[in-house]
Amino acid sequence: MIIKEIKVLRGPNFWSVRHHKLMQFLLDLGELEFRPTNQIPGFYDRLQTLLPSLYTHECSEGHPGGFFSRVQDGTWMGHVVEHIALELQSLAGIEVGFGRTRSTGTEGEYHVVFAYAEEAEGEYAGRAAVELAEALVRGESYDVKAAVNRIKDLWFAQKPGPSTASILSEAAKRNIPCIRLDNGSLVQLGYGAQQKRIEATLSCRTGTIASDLAGDKQRTKELLTAANIPVPRGCVISDVENLRNAIGEVGFPVVIKPLDGNHGKGATINITAWEEAHIAFERAKKISKEIVIEKFIEGNDYRILLVNYKIEAAALRTPACITGDGQHTITELVHMLNQDPRRGLSHENMLTAVTIDEITLETLSKHGYTPDSVLPKGLHCVLKPTANISTGGTATDITDDIHPSNRLLFERVAKLIGLDICGIDVMAHSLSEPLAQSGGAIIEVNAAPGLRMHLEPTSGSPRNVAAPIVDMLFNSDGRIPIIAVTGTNGKTTTTRLIAHIVQQSGVFTGYTTTDGIYLNEELIVTGDCSGPQSAQLVLREPSVEFAVLETARGGLLRSGLGFDQCDVAVITNVAEDHLGRDGIDNIEKLAKVKSIIAEVVKPSGFAVLNADDDLVYGMRERLNCNIALFSLYSDNVRIEDHCQKGGLAAVYENGYLLLRIGQQLMPIEEAQHVPITFGGKCEFNIANVLSACLAAYTSGIKLSTIRQSIRSFVPSSETTPGRINMFSFEDFTVMLDYAHNAHGLRALGKFIKTFDASTRIGVITGVGDRRDQDIMAIGEEAARVFDEIIIRHDEDLRGRTVEEVETLITKGIVRVNPDIPITYSLPECESVHYAIEHARPEALIVILTDNIKAVTDCVREHQRNRRRAWVL
Repeated sequence: MIIKEIKVLRGPNFWSVRHHKLMQFLLDLGELEFRPTNQIPGFYDRLQTLLPSLYTHECSEGHPGGFFSRVQDGTWMGHVVEHIALELQSLAGIEVGFGRTRSTGTEGEYHVVFAYAEEAEGEYAGRAAVELAEALVRGESYDVKAAVNRIKDLWFAQKPGPSTASILSEAAKRNIPCIRLDNGSLVQLGYGAQQKRIEATLSCRTGTIASDLAGDKQRTKELLTAANIPVPRGCVISDVENLRNAIGEVGFPVVIKPLDGNHGKGATINITAWEEAHIAFERAKKISKEIVIEKFIEGNDYRILLVNYKIEAAALRTPACITGDGQHTITELVHMLNQDPRRGLSHENMLTAVTIDEITLETLSKHGYTPDSVLPKGLHCVLKPTANISTGGTATDITDDIHPSNRLLFERVAKLIGLDICGIDVMAHSLSEPLAQSGGAIIEVNAAPGLRMHLEPTSGSPRNVAAPIVDMLFNSDGRIPIIAVTGTNGKTTTTRLIAHIVQQSGVFTGYTTTDGIYLNEELIVTGDCSGPQSAQLVLREPSVEFAVLETARGGLLRSGLGFDQCDVAVITNVAEDHLGRDGIDNIEKLAKVKSIIAEVVKPSGFAVLNADDDLVYGMRERLNCNIALFSLYSDNVRIEDHCQKGGLAAVYENGYLLLRIGQQLMPIEEAQHVPITFGGKCEFNIANVLSACLAAYTSGIKLSTIRQSIRSFVPSSETTPGRINMFSFEDFTVMLDYAHNAHGLRALGKFIKTFDASTRIGVITGVGDRRDQDIMAIGEEAARVFDEIIIRHDEDLRGRTVEEVETLITKGIVRVNPDIPITYSLPECESVHYAIEHARPEALIVILTDNIKAVTDCVREHQRNRRRAWVL
């Protein structure tokens, strides 16, 4: 088998609008296309032996063992790879279950689609599944355990830690969108101007001063001391020469720790001898230049979590320890302790695995033990001097046991330091009595405190501490209005018009088009920006209050949508274009791709559908949102039926654009006052205006604003580049347009025929990565529209030769009108020069362009040169 292509889908996609994280492998089965599983001797038995847990896969049979039944009866290897990829992840502890395997239409080629948790592990799982399946076919062994362990490693390397994951989970419950901004813990919650950011448990509300204070233990202590809050006495030194004086001032027992350390790194507690102190100093020195020497406070180790200056949880922390059984060594007991599935490396699990390091050896040595010692049965042995969860400690929830005076004290501390999310470390015999009476003290105040000890304590009640964090950050779902626009033709113009209307309503707008990304009128990225990455760029912009996103099929198929839901979806039309690519080999599949944006409209939102297009109109049946229809014909029976039921529509009648709600008609504007309709002559732009007006109206924009906006939207090479850009010369006219398929040219042709021109000259080409019949169809439509044709060629021929494109277009032309004069083989800008230099009086030259900017510049240069010549 050959993996020909891997696509990582990261949003609603062709396979599922609910399962956003999918791997899509393009798999060529080779000779296995002719050998289903029941024709491979021993395959079924070997699969059962190697992966018995596949029994839980119900598959399409709908019962446990269903997949094995399919294998026994005979299924194709792509299907097997799908299930193995899912099961390898399941064995690694990753809960995934969605998968699909479908033929691409090419013999032996299949799209194998399966869910993943993190991208690296998902890709590896797919590759490993192919290798495992091939090993089974050959009757060879395969190390499943090694593959599962590798998947675990890749998963743990990429997945967010428990604190971040809990906040993301809580946000998801509230339908707040999340975007990971890096490979670490930096996450955006919400979109655009409504966004908030977190990094682990640092929030965008956390002040720099507060964070710096918490990181400087001495300044924190001074501030708390001034507020009469109990803290251990101590001092800060930077040289070992001052260590003896510092300890003499504080008095044994002491704690030695780095000034700006965290997670207990470099800290040593309960030091009672000078030699210990010297070792502890050198350890702390590796972490920080300045070292804290402070009095050791007897008692238990507590962590208090406050969010928005209110106590949300408290835990008693216990250092990592083991209990002897009279048989096993300390090393063996530690290994047994780490078998607890809750323990993992670093912060990946709720508990951390215990390591026998230098500090452990010192701790054991104090009690006369080594790692090889066998502890008496029932004897408890502490392995670490600190109780941090990150060093293997455990936690017991004691939130309900805090004395009211201590509650007030801890809330004062959080406010004094200024931390919105605050972890306070306390040493005391108990928190159920006031700290002042128990002799306890506040040891540290921490920014970005870990949540895992509270989310899943070793004992006691778990606390959903992510909820108050999200409460603090949001009083809504953190979303901005999103209008998504797709269709075979007209989507760029419609997107620009909607964005113009939104801007005129006084809202800061970000929008994406095939020409670039705009923030209001500022072009910030040039090029085709109709894909998911461009959408995400707009949604990450903190200034954007409203997003209008052109959404092309390419990005949808390549990696899914760049957003999880929208408020309004506009689908202009569906016509034959791009067929034969990415497994989309018929127009019905293309319609399914386009319908994705409508399927993710929120229930209270609207799908704006073209009632004149059978495929678009048919989408309404599977949507879970409101429907608004538009049509060029007021007597469209679909409109009538829809409005009889109280529905919303926009129609064109007797030169007027009308809004219809049930039986009520409201005029939007007369077409002759809408510049983009060219006096009502341009039908396809009338349709675009109708859909844009519906999108704006369903977004809550006033009809008066919509009316004024469509009047002020003047087509030009600046506002609508490459969309009916008109250039007047002294005795002829040039039109520039992006029409690149037969459907688009057919619509444009109706408009072209309204011109009173002596001759109509078309400068056309075919797009190389389209089917033969699509390129020929361009020629056929051109022959119906133009009197003369110039066949140019793009700089990027997309896999074709110039001769192939010319031959196919010519075939189409000749089918319709074999007598049309044809000029061949000119690059794009040269074809413009040729057409203009050979223009006859009163001619209309229509240039169907791909490189809009270059061709526009070329036409303008001719205008300037001719004006200069006329002046001279």
